[in-house]
Formats: sequence, structure tokens, C-alpha cells
Amino acid sequence: MNLEGNINKMYLLKAVKWFMIVMPIIVLFFEKHGLSLTQIMILQATYSFTVAILEIPSGFFADIYGRRLSLFYGSILTFIGYLIFSFFSGFNEFFIAEILLGIGGSLISGADSALIYDTLLQLKKDEDYTKVEGKNYGIGNISEGIAGVIGGFLAITSLDLPVYIQTFVLFFSIPISYSLVEPESSYKLAKSIKSIWLVVKETFFEKNKLKWYIIYSSSMGIGTLSIAWFVQPFLIEIETPLFYYGIIWAGLNIITGITSYYSYLFKHKDLLIYISLIMVISFIFLGYNISMYGLIFIVFIYLIRGIITPTLRNLININSTSERRATVLSLRSFIIRISFAIIAPILGYITDYSDISFVFYSLAMIVGLSSILAVYKLKINN
Repeated sequence: MNLEGNINKMYLLKAVKWFMIVMPIIVLFFEKHGLSLTQIMILQATYSFTVAILEIPSGFFADIYGRRLSLFYGSILTFIGYLIFSFFSGFNEFFIAEILLGIGGSLISGADSALIYDTLLQLKKDEDYTKVEGKNYGIGNISEGIAGVIGGFLAITSLDLPVYIQTFVLFFSIPISYSLVEPESSYKLAKSIKSIWLVVKETFFEKNKLKWYIIYSSSMGIGTLSIAWFVQPFLIEIETPLFYYGIIWAGLNIITGITSYYSYLFKHKDLLIYISLIMVISFIFLGYNISMYGLIFIVFIYLIRGIITPTLRNLININSTSERRATVLSLRSFIIRISFAIIAPILGYITDYSDISFVFYSLAMIVGLSSILAVYKLKINN
């Protein structure tokens, strides 16, 4: 088995999957097809809910049948979802596309990090995980940043053109994922629902440290996922010319990519509490500054996103075992997605009928309370 090639293939897969030309203008694309922001957030809630309910079963699937197979099937379904965006129009059609994207996303989520970690574990390089995951996440963000500039320029000509190109690019994730080599694993879990429950029980009722790392990680995930979807409404609110959408999106993702690449350098014992405070303060000041100056606080949130994502994945990996790693990582994503599925339509409604500032204040409260509680519990368990 040529496991050495796995890491570079995962870098390439991340670059392809995150070459999201459509993201800087996705809200405008949906609005062009007649959707309100509430409907757009319902679509995103649908995606998140689909990922959420399938997160644990898909992670279990990856642990039992292989991470490579899970990534392969996920790539196929993601491609089909964007085919629907490319050739159909309307809320109902997009609703179906989001469900397919959700299934695909759930198959990929957890399996990617688990495959990287177990590959390094078999190569006896598991101490490099944070560095490799940080580089992987960084490559994804830089890829998304470059794609953002291209997407923003293409959108001036047509809001549909970025979607067509996005679909074409995503096709290449299928052969890349198929070419991966499955690392050896003990695969001791029995193929049953009972085994899933045993992993859930162990994670949330027996391993307090792992539980609170997952809760903290989920809190950060809700904040960073929400800001990703509210950057465009924010830019609309401050009347930003379309020309700058791709440039701003690119800048934000490149910033995340750089901090992610060097995330392994951030090892302060109080890092988590500092991250929480910066995130909360940024959301509060963002709410106060619905102007071009507010972009400063969005930048802070994206900086934090780059540091915290690979750091927390490493902490979760360290505190879980190989045969259940993808399932545990999927538990983290489950909490993020189910929470976002609940709050996204509410946040969209607030923006449609009230003031976007209240969205950022709400996120400050949600992220602040949950993350600081998690840090407190982790301190107790140390």
C-alpha cells in the first residue's frame, strides 16, 4: 500500500472541493432565482439538518466500510447536487439539491480527518497531525480564496456562470477520492445500531474531556459557519459593489488559510479561553459597526477560524481511538449542523424583517455562553 501518497491526494482533494467559485455570490445567485433570505436560510438549514441526521451513521459507515469509500460516495453526491443547481431553478429543485449535498457532505465529514490521522498513525507520524491538518485546511481556504476572486469577476458577467464552472471542477473530486488507499484499522466495532450508541454513550457520558472538546468545537463551528453565510448579507447591507465580493471573500479565506497553516504553533495553555473572548467581542463590535469598518471584526473571526479548527480536531483525535475516530468526529459535526439548522431560518427572518445587528448579537451570546462553559468544564476535568 502506498500510504505516503494519501496525504498529497488529500491536499489535492481539499483544494478541489474548496475551489468554491460560487460562494462569494451564492446568496445573489439564489436571489436571482427568486428566493428571499428566509428561503435561502431554509435551504441552508435543510443542508445542515441532512448532514446532522446522517453525521453519526455516515461516520459509522466510514469506520466500518472504509474512509476511502465514504469519501468517494460523498464526492459523487456533491457533484450531482451542483448539477441540479446548474440545470434547474426554483426553491423545490434547490431543496432536493441541498439534500443531496447534505448526504454527500455527511459522508465526507469526519472520514477525511480520520483517513489523514490513521494514515499518519500507520506511518508512525501521528505527532505531525496538527501540522498536516492545518496545512490541509490552509490549502482549502487558499483554494477557496483564489476561487472567490474568479467567481466575483465571473459574476459581473453572469451569476450562473460560476455555478457551471463549480460543477465542472467538483467532477475531479471523484477520481481523486477513488485513488486513495485505505489505511489499516482495527475495525472492532460491530455492524449494528447498538455500536453507534456505545460510541455516543462513551463520548458524552464516560469521557468528559472528549465531550467538552466536542461541545467547544461545535460552539466555534456554529459561529464560523454562521458568519460565512452572513458575510454576503452584510456586504449587501453596506451597499458593497459586486466587483468587490470575490476580492473580499478571497481575502477572508486566504487569512484563514495562513493562520490554519501555522496553527500548530499556537499551543498556549489558555488558548481556548482567549479564542472564546476574541470571537464574542468580534461579534459584538460587528453588530455595532454595520459599515465598512465592520469588516475588521469579520477578519478577526476568520483569523480565529484558521487557528481553532485544526487545533480542536487534533485534540478530539488524541482523545478518541482509531476504530471509532470518524464516528466521534461526526458527533462534533452533528451538533454543529443540527444547531445551525435550528437557528439559520431564525437568523434569516431577523435579517429580512429587522436589523442584521441582532444576528451578530445573538451569535455573540450563543457562542460565548457555550464556549466559556466548555472551557470551564475542561479546566475542572484537567
